[in-house]
Amino acid sequence: MKNVYIYCEGQTEEAFVNNVLYPYFFNNDIYVCPIICSTKRTASKKYKGGILNYGKMKHELPIICKSHPHEIVTTMFDYYGMPDDTPGIDCSEADIFKRIETIEKAISDDMGQANLIVNLMLHEFESVLFSDPQCFNSITDDSDAVLQLQRMRDEANSPEHINNSVETAPSKRIISAIPDYAKIRDGLIVSTEIGMNKMLSECKHFAAWIEKIHKFNLSNRE
Repeated sequence: MKNVYIYCEGQTEEAFVNNVLYPYFFNNDIYVCPIICSTKRTASKKYKGGILNYGKMKHELPIICKSHPHEIVTTMFDYYGMPDDTPGIDCSEADIFKRIETIEKAISDDMGQANLIVNLMLHEFESVLFSDPQCFNSITDDSDAVLQLQRMRDEANSPEHINNSVETAPSKRIISAIPDYAKIRDGLIVSTEIGMNKMLSECKHFAAWIEKIHKFNLSNRE
């Protein structure tokens, strides 16, 4: 069985890895394990979640890669939330898929780890929930809210094209329609309801990441 460690942003992503990605990959003879990025440490407590600056990622990720030299390490961070000092982040390529690939390559080159697959979510984790807005019916009885989310999806080329600004990021759009939306609990319910097949068919970059994990061969990277 192939082991894959997913260095991720917080508890929402951790829940998604454990409850959606884990069973999907396990059926394909791949074991995935989430590792949440730690934000700060004290003598008595470690706090986890989020990327405050690229230096934190630059410090922790190579340690994880070197701790598992014969296994795969990948990332699951929101492109929307990456700090300004991230390599390649100022890329202005109009094609969002080409832009994100350029940034991921810049990070990968900077990390220099043979067993690393750099992945950023376009534009954040909640984008994949727009793969099937009707599945929001599983967390709300407000049909108008679901209709509002469906319109947002219909107006975009794909779920991954939904905007990356403070006001229009996917999570902010969901909260605007469903104010009591709880990221960890409801995000897991909706993503489970949607299922991997639908997310893969709707989200090109997300699907490419999953395919890279399937095909990654350490012997070709050494």
